[in-house]
Amino acid sequence: MASFVEDLWSSVFTPGPTPTLLVATNATFAALQLVLFLLLVATYSIHFVVLSFLSGALWWSINWFAKEVRQEQARQEEEKRKQEALEQETSGTSRLNTSADANDSETETEVGGVSKTRRRRANQPETATLSPESALQSKKSSDNGSGQRKTSEGDVSGYTSTDSEWEKVDKDRST
Repeated sequence: MASFVEDLWSSVFTPGPTPTLLVATNATFAALQLVLFLLLVATYSIHFVVLSFLSGALWWSINWFAKEVRQEQARQEEEKRKQEALEQETSGTSRLNTSADANDSETETEVGGVSKTRRRRANQPETATLSPESALQSKKSSDNGSGQRKTSEGDVSGYTSTDSEWEKVDKDRST
């Protein structure tokens, strides 16, 4: 019994329907149906029939959903196995490296017999390669003194922005 409770506790934090969680759910719904039946016998109230029907529908839908999730997980695992087998099969074929030159406008990759082409915009700024310190330095050095600055040093679009919104908020707070 203690191991069941421990398994139940750990299954709460495990994604997907675990067998322990399903056993606990089914036992709980069975107990609820029993209590509703006993209350129906004791009171002869139609309310317990309706509650029993709703409880049964919820019980069925939870088990149906758990079955669907298990089937989808099995399908994904099979697809993953097929993909790994395909990758192992094609590992002997030649591949072109996509990271050969970051400044290329076109790079081509051949994986598993499928050719993919990716285009890169020439005007796209490369701010992700800057460290925070160098980005701050480029921001300070690109300020032209008139309250406007370029968005990045490599930007050739001519777009300039005014002071940032945060500076405006700070000015509004100080007044």
